[in-house]
Amino acid sequence: MNQNLLVTFNPGSSTIKLGLFADANSKPRRIGGGMIDLRAAPLMLHISEGPKRTDIELKSALQEDLHDLISETLESLVEHFASDHFIGAGHRVVHGGDRFSGPARIDDQVLAAIAALRHLAPLHQPRAVRLIESIRRIWPDVPQIASFDTAFHRTQTDTERRIALPRELFGEGVKRYGFHGLSYKFIAGALAREAPEIAAGRVVVAHLGSGASLCALEGGISRSASMGFSTLDGIPMATRSGAIDPGILLYLLQERRLAVADLEDMLYHRSGLLGLSGISADARVLTESEEPAAAEAMAIFALAIARQVAAYAATLKGLDGLVFTAGIGEHQPALRAAVCDHLGWAGIDIDAQSNVFNETRISTRTSGVAVFVLPTDEESVIAEEAASILASG
Repeated sequence: MNQNLLVTFNPGSSTIKLGLFADANSKPRRIGGGMIDLRAAPLMLHISEGPKRTDIELKSALQEDLHDLISETLESLVEHFASDHFIGAGHRVVHGGDRFSGPARIDDQVLAAIAALRHLAPLHQPRAVRLIESIRRIWPDVPQIASFDTAFHRTQTDTERRIALPRELFGEGVKRYGFHGLSYKFIAGALAREAPEIAAGRVVVAHLGSGASLCALEGGISRSASMGFSTLDGIPMATRSGAIDPGILLYLLQERRLAVADLEDMLYHRSGLLGLSGISADARVLTESEEPAAAEAMAIFALAIARQVAAYAATLKGLDGLVFTAGIGEHQPALRAAVCDHLGWAGIDIDAQSNVFNETRISTRTSGVAVFVLPTDEESVIAEEAASILASG
């Protein structure tokens, strides 16, 4: 394989997803991908090439310094795809603050700016920084490009971004940023291809994975996002609380004397579906469980999603489409049905069979709102943005 190759890294809270793209000097073409589940032992690199799957056991353990793990992963990719002609590495970076409104070639200053935002996304930002640093050590001459989840939401107005706190804090960066922007950017394009008349209107996209959020789109442009200042905001997630009464935080700090580090751990790692159920953070496990607490957790999750959709119908002054995406959104028919049942008043009516089979359009012909299930592809967005930076020199 003598093509110019581009590799993308998409670090999540529990996984690292990789994409491998050819023809990186024009429009990147996916030739394969990979995924490492950081919760598994031993760690495995799952390589995909279309329908073909290959599993490679990794000898490296998960450590704070990702160098050994990434070095072994890249060696496995080079061997598997019989090529080492990599011309660039693209990275998903969750937080770009107000500095980055689009992709950026990573130099010392850009890396420092990314690292300075660690406290705003402690689950994701440090891992992205460690990935970038590892690639620098392994491939010092390969350009690296950052794609920012927050950039897509820079179209939101200050009215949307302001939080009801003393006004001077907004100037210090205490504002709503929005996340999962790479996914929403992809879905906006995918919906425009699938149903251009709907995409041109008022659409809510529900990105439901271990991290979960919703976004209100108007003509494919972000108008509001449920995650705000941090990735804790919005609906409950796998282990994250979502929006919470700030009085609870004061109570835990003042009355329970909870240390700040312990409170952070609770909000990021011991809440959400895991906290609600006391069983698992995995929606698949909870859906299959016969425990009442599991059913209750999923019911609370579905209601929170529906409430956010309803709020965005008010923001957009109407609703033409609803899109489910990401791992849970794409593969959990029961959850989609529960969400849509709460929204029947809005004219949403889904076809049970289409929903069960995860078809692209799951609403009935008479539904007042078109409902879709669209797979997201953040890696393709990262690759396209990296290729654009490389092409510009």
